Formats: sequence, structure tokens, C-alpha cells
Amino acid sequence: MTTTPEKATRLLQLHRDPALLTVVNVWDAISARVVADTPGTQALATASHSIAASWGYEDGENIPLDLMLEAVGRIVATTDLPVTADLEGGYGDAAATVRRAIGVGVVGANLEDQLRPVDEAAAQVAAVMEAARAEGVPDFVLNARTDAFVLGGDRDPEEILRDAVERGRAYLDAGAPLVFVPGPLTEEQVTTLVEAFGPQRLTTIGLPGTPSLARLEELGVARVSYGPMSQRVALTALQELVEEVHRGGGVPSSMRPLN
Repeated sequence: MTTTPEKATRLLQLHRDPALLTVVNVWDAISARVVADTPGTQALATASHSIAASWGYEDGENIPLDLMLEAVGRIVATTDLPVTADLEGGYGDAAATVRRAIGVGVVGANLEDQLRPVDEAAAQVAAVMEAARAEGVPDFVLNARTDAFVLGGDRDPEEILRDAVERGRAYLDAGAPLVFVPGPLTEEQVTTLVEAFGPQRLTTIGLPGTPSLARLEELGVARVSYGPMSQRVALTALQELVEEVHRGGGVPSSMRPLN
């Protein structure tokens, strides 16, 4: 059995490798098992939106932290692969939340800045990394998320990009190994962010219309994740089954057996 610090080191190495790391996000034990057992999977990432939805909560720290961590812990227990967790904004005390997440075996985390003042958000990054070191996990893979694009509204795209660069650099300086910039990024924007942060420091989200995985690898992106998209794909398949049954059909022949 691999120890938690060893899993963290492995996860960090996967991000530093020039080969692009892809993580299809999971939300419960069975989705985690399916993804983990699929050849090519090297790590798991949870999706806070998807976990909340599976329990009937809206996204945005509406699901109680205890319940979120219980769900994450069940995911960790399904696999010996490293697991990184989406912890939203940290539930009011990001360092304490990360300590608890490490306690259930998590070795990395997404934490949103929610466009707080840069100094405040960077201080949170530093506190989280110090908490991880205190828990014996110095290679904890904090994926410091900036919501510059997500919450950018109708601001000028160049201004949003400059904001993302400023915030990302501040989080790297504060000790985060990675910066997560979700949004429908263009190739030019990705290039600017990689140049600003350095290769294998940027993570993005896979959205329709964004650059291909092969191109993102060429540009030096560390990781691509899929957030709630994986759950939406699964629920789309469920909806399509219901529609087919209503038309008088049945289970598609493409269905695969699960162990």
C-alpha cells in the first residue's frame, strides 16, 4: 500500500512530466472505480459540483463540509491511485480543510480564489502549503485556482488575462506548485499563461472548442481536468436510455459490464 506522502510525490511528478496529465473527474465510489480501472488512468480528481449534485445540493459550498469529505474519503478508499479533491474556496478556513482532507488520504486540492484581493488569496495559498507540510505531506499538490475568467463578466479579455497572470504568479510565489485557470481559453491565452508561469505549471479544463490535448501538451500545460462535465456526460447517457425506453427500445448493445 502506497503511503499518503508517496502518493503526493507521485502526483507532483505526474504534473512535472512533459506528458500531459488528464484527469476525468469523479463524484462517488462507483464513478471512481470505473475511472481508476480504465487503462491509462494515473490519478483521480473529484468534482465538487458533481458531489454536491449527487447529494441534492447546489454548488458553492452548500453541501456540508463533513458530507463532502465523507464522499471524498469513499473515493480515496476505492483506489491506490493519488486523489486530488476539489475543495471549492476552502469552507472559510482553507488550511484546516486541507488538513482534514489529508486525513482521509487526499494528496492534492483545487482551491478557488473567488477573486479575493491577491494578497489575501496568496496568503491562503501559503497557509495551505504550510498546513500540508505540518501533516507530513510536503509535496501536496495544491492547484491554486483563479476565477479571473469564470467571474470575469464583461471585462475586457486582455484585462482578464492580465489578472489571471498576476494572480497565478502570486500563488506560485506563495508556494503553490500549480495554477488552475478554468474557462474557454484560446491557444493564444494558454500560450501567454504558460510563458508567465513556466512549463508544467498551468492546469486547464477541457471544454468544447478549447485546444486539443495534443496541442496543450505541446504548449507545456501540466494537466487537463473535466470538472462536472464527466457527470453531465454520464447523466446524458442515462437520459438517452430513458428516451429510448419511452420509444419502446431498451438497453444499448454498447453497454459494458462492470465488475
